[in-house]
Amino acid sequence: MIRRLIVSYVALVGVALAAFTVPVAFTLTSQLRGDTEESVLREATTMALLLGDGDAPAREALARMAGAYADETPGTVEVAAADGRSAMPPLPLTERPHDAAFGDALERGRTTVDWGSRFVWGPELVITVPAYARGEVTGGAEGDDDGGAAESGDGEGDREGGTGAAAGGTTGGTGEAAGETGEAVGGTVEADDADDGGQAVGSAGPADRIVGAVRVRYATADLTDRLWRIWGFRAILAVGVLAVAAGLGAIVARLLTKPLRQLNDMASRFGDGDLTARSPVTGPQETRTLARTLNQGAERLDTLVASQRIFVADASHQLRTPLTALRLSLDNIADGVDDEFVREDVEQATAEVVRMSRLVSGLLVLARAEAKVSAPEPLALRELVEERLKVWRPAADERGVTIVLTGDADDRARVLAGAGNLDQVLDNVLSNALEVSPDRGTITVRVETGGPEEAVLEVLDQGPGMSAAEQARAFDRFWRGQGLTGRSGSGLGLAIVKQLVTDDGGTVTLRDAPGGGLCVRIGLRTVGDGARWISPRPGAPRSGG
Repeated sequence: MIRRLIVSYVALVGVALAAFTVPVAFTLTSQLRGDTEESVLREATTMALLLGDGDAPAREALARMAGAYADETPGTVEVAAADGRSAMPPLPLTERPHDAAFGDALERGRTTVDWGSRFVWGPELVITVPAYARGEVTGGAEGDDDGGAAESGDGEGDREGGTGAAAGGTTGGTGEAAGETGEAVGGTVEADDADDGGQAVGSAGPADRIVGAVRVRYATADLTDRLWRIWGFRAILAVGVLAVAAGLGAIVARLLTKPLRQLNDMASRFGDGDLTARSPVTGPQETRTLARTLNQGAERLDTLVASQRIFVADASHQLRTPLTALRLSLDNIADGVDDEFVREDVEQATAEVVRMSRLVSGLLVLARAEAKVSAPEPLALRELVEERLKVWRPAADERGVTIVLTGDADDRARVLAGAGNLDQVLDNVLSNALEVSPDRGTITVRVETGGPEEAVLEVLDQGPGMSAAEQARAFDRFWRGQGLTGRSGSGLGLAIVKQLVTDDGGTVTLRDAPGGGLCVRIGLRTVGDGARWISPRPGAPRSGG
């Protein structure tokens, strides 16, 4: 859930960042392109005006301006005459005077802008501007100037007046052409598309004479670098913002999910049998309400279960005293009776009292096992099994039953089990196996390694065994089979075994033993090499089944 919250938060920040950054980057890119085009077009138009003057000083100024432009900018200047074949001294002839852009400029008076690509721009920006003759207009002005001088007799004043008349009589105005970027003398502006990303900027009127054309080739490498800086800076900024957002999202997500994790911890402990587990009442209102409800339910359940366990334990404990007294009374009666029929009845009553005593003891053990789930500890499995077998061998020898210990597990095999749990498990299983085994039979106890995380303890007897239906019900409380244990057992032995093994995280199953009889298989969790070694604890009280 934390991962989903972080991903959602970062996605929202990313969308907001993209919605703000990408349009700004496109705007800056468009502005960079427009400013560059306007600047280069203005320089090309200025050079075209100098070319249109036609006199030597203007040509020399144009040559100096073209040289300075090539030195100080990534652009180069090319010039072609009106016929497209001759040069405009002192400037050299362009290498490609017959291309479409020069043709449009020389024949139709159109200014073209070619970025070389429809996507952003190509390797260079090419702008071609036509140059219009200005000498004819200047000659007309001189004639007016002469006339003005004859009339006034003041050469300097009349010359100024004649110049003013020439300026007034010039069609389109020369100063007007020099002042407006991309607009020729007497020209009209048109908007028209050209090939390869080009654009026609303007065309001349029919009365103007085109004397040549100026082309500026402006390399766009610097523009590309600036473009990468624009987008790269925003990309790095976006990555940084997303990284910060991810960090903040992780902190916020952990804070938001902390109450849920506390509830999950409580549920896990509750599922493991710890009915005292409670969840802190923290977080938003919804989680606080849920925590209170769960805590109240856990409190009530803990109270009910504790009351039930206390009742069972108290009843079992209180019943042991009168049952012991009743058994003693029956033994005394049996000793003082000579009648065989009465003695037989007393022995039957004594057997029932013994069975009831075992039932009460089993209930007491089961109540204690359910009341407290102790933490598993690492125990040496083989050493503990050998210790319990020493206790049971004298009872087996009385009937001629042999108990054999086999298996590949060595003394280093350690398993996780609660204090005294494994002792009670072995006592119950061995008690049942000894009761069903025939005289001079064999009980096999096998200790093996079932896998990297499991050790297996198997107890095999040579008794009558169980059917599949009986094996399915054998772990039910108070259920007794049809064999020898069914007549004298309490029906709680295997129930106690399952309860204790399950509390330790293990498994217990029943299956047919090879050659007849029953096999009780107990799977226990093993301990890694880093766990400390703990010797087996003294045996717990036994409870036969």
